[in-house]
Amino acid sequence: MLHQILTTVEHHHARLVAVSKTHPVEKILQVYQEGQRVFGENRPQEMLDKHPALPADIQWHMIGHLQTNKVKYIAPFVAMIHSVDSLKLLQEIDRQAQKHNRIIDCLLQFHIAQEESKFGLDEAEAIQLMSSPEYAALKNVRICGVMGMATFSDNQQLVRQEFRQLKGIFDRLKVRFFAQNDHFKEISMGMSGDWEIALEEGSTLVRIGSLIFGSR
Repeated sequence: MLHQILTTVEHHHARLVAVSKTHPVEKILQVYQEGQRVFGENRPQEMLDKHPALPADIQWHMIGHLQTNKVKYIAPFVAMIHSVDSLKLLQEIDRQAQKHNRIIDCLLQFHIAQEESKFGLDEAEAIQLMSSPEYAALKNVRICGVMGMATFSDNQQLVRQEFRQLKGIFDRLKVRFFAQNDHFKEISMGMSGDWEIALEEGSTLVRIGSLIFGSR
């Protein structure tokens, strides 16, 4: 299944984030040996435990909700944080990145689903954040795009509409804040149930776990 997914993802000029949360190091190593290098975790502590036990060229992506007090655990090595949903969190990532003399790539997470339980900004909040002097003062974070989760639904039209909404937010932010920045290029959307729709709607990063690792 991994090769089938990779072929489809590459055809759309996107990348796969293999979601390895709750899976053991041995399973991750198997997928690594098949050529996959980008892995996504939901919990900082789990990422911290796995990192030293696995090859150094793995790019670790934090895809779950991140509390400010947990940033310090992953700041030395995390490749990208998908789930930035507040200025406060961004400031803490900046502070911790500075300690390690790094710039950490981040995505702004948007709430596009109908479920209230999902985290994320709305477009007005993101514009306010990007326009603030506090954001302008940050030196050790780099906003590379947007992330969102569609409603968990069999209604493909609804899911497609939500992905389209996220793509629209990305396009408007690009024009307004990142017209000169090549690094603002990522749209992280699509999971095991809806990744193909996400690719059709412009995703550059799909986050797939169970299709690769099997159910937990």
